Amino acid sequence: MASLLCPTPSALQHNPRSFCFSPLKLTSPTNLCIFTNRFKYNRLRCNVFFENVQEDFLENALHLDQFPVLRYGFWQFQRVSGELSEMQKWGFLVFAGLTWIYLTSRPGILLGAIDTYLLAPLQLGLDSLSGKRNLNTSDFVIGQKLGEGNFGIVYSGAIVPKNVAAENKVQNRRRRNATELDERVKEKVILKKVKTGIQGGKECGDFEEWFNYRLSRAAPESCAEFLGSFVANETSSQFTKGGKWLVWKFEGDRNLADYMKDRNFPLNLESVMFGRVLQGVDSVKRDALIIKQIMRQIITSLKKIHNTGIVHRDIKPANLVVTKRGQIKLIDFGAATDLRIGKNYVPKLSLLDPDYCPPELYVLPEETPSPPPEPIAAFLSPILWQLNSPDLFDMYSAGIVLMQMAIPTLRSTSGLKNFNSELKTVGHDLNKWREYTRLRPDFTILDLDLGRGWDLATKLISQRGFLRRGRISAAAALTHPYFLLGGDQAVAVLSKFSLNRK
Repeated sequence: MASLLCPTPSALQHNPRSFCFSPLKLTSPTNLCIFTNRFKYNRLRCNVFFENVQEDFLENALHLDQFPVLRYGFWQFQRVSGELSEMQKWGFLVFAGLTWIYLTSRPGILLGAIDTYLLAPLQLGLDSLSGKRNLNTSDFVIGQKLGEGNFGIVYSGAIVPKNVAAENKVQNRRRRNATELDERVKEKVILKKVKTGIQGGKECGDFEEWFNYRLSRAAPESCAEFLGSFVANETSSQFTKGGKWLVWKFEGDRNLADYMKDRNFPLNLESVMFGRVLQGVDSVKRDALIIKQIMRQIITSLKKIHNTGIVHRDIKPANLVVTKRGQIKLIDFGAATDLRIGKNYVPKLSLLDPDYCPPELYVLPEETPSPPPEPIAAFLSPILWQLNSPDLFDMYSAGIVLMQMAIPTLRSTSGLKNFNSELKTVGHDLNKWREYTRLRPDFTILDLDLGRGWDLATKLISQRGFLRRGRISAAAALTHPYFLLGGDQAVAVLSKFSLNRK
């Protein structure tokens, strides 16, 4: 009977599932001693059994026998952890968890390292094999000028297929569009000529190229598709030998600023954003739906680039291209900075548009020192990000864009400057500005749905408060009630929009 209640070691070896009980009564020191010794022995045997079961289970589940390296690593882990006390094991787990959280928190040390040491070299190799890193002047024809900035001139253009004769690759100035040169020239592109004669122009071009390659890997849907760059190897009507050019796939030849110049805005974007004209919807609500869709895309793109540690620093309608499929994409990363490694960050340097720049003027406090070497900067970047929230710099600019789209009087240059002047007078408090302003703005769109649009604007356009907070991030903005669909009509419209875009 006693052997059934407490099996011997040999019985336990043959039947490890046997339970260990003892009929001894704890009525004497002798029985207590026997019980204690037997309990210790049986507990040891049970622990050995379960450890063997755990090890066999992990090896079978993970098929470690097929991966000698993993099997060796597992054995080493078992050996090391077996020598640790319970407290040390818990300490190791806590340390490993905190390390993982730190490495994966914004701006992403681990993902950044993977991009730098794996994805970037891989992209370079693939682009070299495909010829993207071997572009030259004979591959393109230049069309009309689309715009000009401080450090570059933007043109429309087209890629000339390899089978086109050399004499047909010369641009005809009498042609209005590059695609009219030859019926075989069909793939349109956008080209940017970097101004090399201006101080800082070359550096700005190099940084913009770097950021476009970086985002083509990290957030390709947020910006125009970057095709590469080339240095002109000859001098012609548009090309100057030695001049650098950046090339993007043609996404659209109009930006948000172009559409906002039209008195019919935002209805002039209705068919672009939704694929059709909305029927049976009040005109004001139609305007609000279009603006809401634009803002959703802008903030979503900002969230994606901020997650990589990049701050654009020049968000404005002119830098938001509208594609033919109704997508809003970020362009012009010449002023952008990667605060994970300190790329294109110089303390007390500002190259920004004052009409859209937040009151703090700088993405980081002026007393922030110059960035250390990239590996050190990357390791310290989560601390820098948590202390300063540099992504909120772009969110102020996004708030200005929202105000411009919703209030027609702010779309003109003079109206925007007067708005900024009044806003500065009241300490960048949008609610005080609303009471103070003499511009007679129309708040109808922002006041719809219990003023959700206005509430979002006040959370974007504000001073930085305690611990440099005071504005909401892109992630927080996307959860704001403003982006909740209002009414069955809005649900139907956006559902059809999604189906049409698939």
